[in-house]
Amino acid sequence: MTELPLVVLTNRTFPETRKMFNGVARVIANDNEEPWPSEILQEHCRDAVGIMAFMPDQINGAFLDRCPKLQVVGAALKGFDNIDVDAASARGVLVTICPDLLTIPTAELAIGLMLALGRNMLTGDDEIRRQGFHGWRPRHYGVGIDDATVGIIGFGKVGQAIAARLRGFGCQILAHDSAITVTSGNLSHDVEATTKEGLLRVSDFVVLALPLLTSTKHVIDADALAAMKRGALLVNPARGSLVDEAAVADALSNDHLGGYAADVFEFEDWARTDKPEAIDSRLIKATAKTVLTPHIGSAVFNVRRKIEASAAHSIIEALQGRTPNCAINTIGC
Repeated sequence: MTELPLVVLTNRTFPETRKMFNGVARVIANDNEEPWPSEILQEHCRDAVGIMAFMPDQINGAFLDRCPKLQVVGAALKGFDNIDVDAASARGVLVTICPDLLTIPTAELAIGLMLALGRNMLTGDDEIRRQGFHGWRPRHYGVGIDDATVGIIGFGKVGQAIAARLRGFGCQILAHDSAITVTSGNLSHDVEATTKEGLLRVSDFVVLALPLLTSTKHVIDADALAAMKRGALLVNPARGSLVDEAAVADALSNDHLGGYAADVFEFEDWARTDKPEAIDSRLIKATAKTVLTPHIGSAVFNVRRKIEASAAHSIIEALQGRTPNCAINTIGC
């Protein structure tokens, strides 16, 4: 009897995801919350024909060279900056992603980060837990979304979903994206196109909705922060390296930046050879001015199940000789 091909699930998945491979492939799966160390991951993947990859995995040329049987990397991701797609293509390995399933939960989290940062929710929660609550006091005044100007940098699917969810808040929405021009006038959801400089100058909230590319690394750097309206709030639900975290820490310390909320951090971005090893400690300590969440943008039960199922389906299609619709390179299987 012919042995089934091997598929490796590199991070913990739902039981129903594994069951999708019954009769199709043998499965080696990580049952722990922590990613496998690189040497363990490499050992498990040595004979793999398919891999379901997640955010902590670095799939580069050196990794792929140690996986000579590999045919497909099914990424349970939308952003794929941790995968060297060119290296995969050169080795005949198909790469697939989940292009749409993360859009809405990421947009929802962006709104949550705006509210939590602007309304000092975490500061208030911490005060009650440490000091108790003795009744209203005139403190913790913040910034509401109503009547605010919100600037969205990046107006693809995530940026548009954020704008759609802001419509009921009574704010003015601006957008900047390299794919649109300021002559575009009003975009969908009553959004006004503008320049990056114009957006930074007037926005009370600046929200990032960009992929991580060479051109978008540190799109918010010291110069961009200096150009922002004093006291404005910066929100990053997209990719850590869109911002220079050290520059953000500086801007918080001198009170030019009113606050920073992030679900993503520079140290996560494997595509960078110069990435820091950890979150800037000054951001951790700036508890009154920051809201930091542990990359939970897609951490919704039904969404994660759909993401894993999509990645699994793509791997199965590839192993059966078909090219999945969500493939991002053109290698045959």
